[in-house]
Amino acid sequence: MSTTKTNPVTEPYLFFNGRCEEAIEFYRKALGAEVEMLMRFKDNPEPPQPGTAPPGVENKVMHASLRIGENSVMASDGRCTGKLNFDGFALSLRVKSEAEADRLFAALADGGKAQMPLAKTFFSPRFGMVTDRFGVLWMILVSQAPG
Repeated sequence: MSTTKTNPVTEPYLFFNGRCEEAIEFYRKALGAEVEMLMRFKDNPEPPQPGTAPPGVENKVMHASLRIGENSVMASDGRCTGKLNFDGFALSLRVKSEAEADRLFAALADGGKAQMPLAKTFFSPRFGMVTDRFGVLWMILVSQAPG
């Protein structure tokens, strides 16, 4: 019997409910994120189904893809409700140096809140958690040298 193996890719998709462009600019400055693709609602080649896009969202972000390091994070303004809710998950940034961890932690904490200050742990020479100004929880850790 033959089976086909697929290699699915899991990418986080964040909905900023009207603040996506602000979030993209923040992540560009804080993390060096690169915008791989950005499409506004007005650029949709197909008319939206009734009730799927609230009026006045033409210039809002329908879909964006950001490259952060070696990974992609997708983002959208979604339904533009203005309500941000990023409960139940965290994005993890694994970096190579303590200096880089310090820099990224401070950048993400600008307008946000440290949940667990950066410190040495049994699994990393530097680990901490911070919620950014949009409510996204980030875990930052320095890769431990093998050995």
